[in-house]
Amino acid sequence: MIKRVMTVVVVAAGAAALALATVAPAGSSEPAPGTAGSSVQSATPSAPTTKQPSAAGSAASAPVDESTTPAVPPVTAATAEPGPAAPPAAADVTTVPPAGTTFSEGFDTPASAGGAFAATYANAWQPYPDATGGKYWSSLVASAHDGVMDVALDGSHGVAGTFGTPTDAWSHVGGTFSIRAKASGGAGNGVAVMLWPTSNVRSDGELNYPEGQFDGRPTVFHHSMVPGHEDTAKSIDTHVSWHGWHTYTTDWVPGQYVKYYLDGELIGTVTQNVPTTAHRYMVQTGNWGQPGHLLIDWVATTTN
Repeated sequence: MIKRVMTVVVVAAGAAALALATVAPAGSSEPAPGTAGSSVQSATPSAPTTKQPSAAGSAASAPVDESTTPAVPPVTAATAEPGPAAPPAAADVTTVPPAGTTFSEGFDTPASAGGAFAATYANAWQPYPDATGGKYWSSLVASAHDGVMDVALDGSHGVAGTFGTPTDAWSHVGGTFSIRAKASGGAGNGVAVMLWPTSNVRSDGELNYPEGQFDGRPTVFHHSMVPGHEDTAKSIDTHVSWHGWHTYTTDWVPGQYVKYYLDGELIGTVTQNVPTTAHRYMVQTGNWGQPGHLLIDWVATTTN
């Protein structure tokens, strides 16, 4: 169903099947990250949330009371790179964020899980409070070593949080957003990196890239802003594996277009359903699947 790179496909309702993060039903009591300037995250309704995969093993991309659809076809055995359960060495493959960014973090200071990571990167990483939704335990699984942020995938604890400073992380209205990342192991789990509306109103626009199961492929899911049709999305398949280092960039000009890049090359442009309101740049993994690691080399954002 998904075409070659540069081809944009409209996906049926709920068919952003690889997404791990989306909106909870209206009136949900799911906590969300705190608002700009808060030192402690507060509980607000309509936060992004995740859902246990279906029996078929696909990660979910629908509100918690809706069904999922099949995942993007998996990477072939010839290209997949199984990863170890132990943290892989990363020092020889780390790079630096691009120059001229408004915000960037390269995770060069080692910090252990258990709270040290959040304290060390308090000006770059705003995690959900532990036990949010019974799924997210960022303090238990996020650490830094060898120049990477390491999210341990243990099948029980997901991670969720927003990149940026405590005052600026929720105020992006346009800009360029990049992340360099790879997965090691983690089959059955996945990740959603997204621009999510600060209003927590999903029809204000949801831009997910990269997103997918680790035994599938990183994909763009650009969601509809028509109320009641937010599950409809345009998808762009990267045709690469999660298990190699890649840089994923979203260039958003409010009300005009969103361009998606893979390793600096344009893979698609979307000119409909382009947000105009404040968003936050965030990441979520599930609390299921096999052991492994999501490694983030750096994150960078630039204000247009």
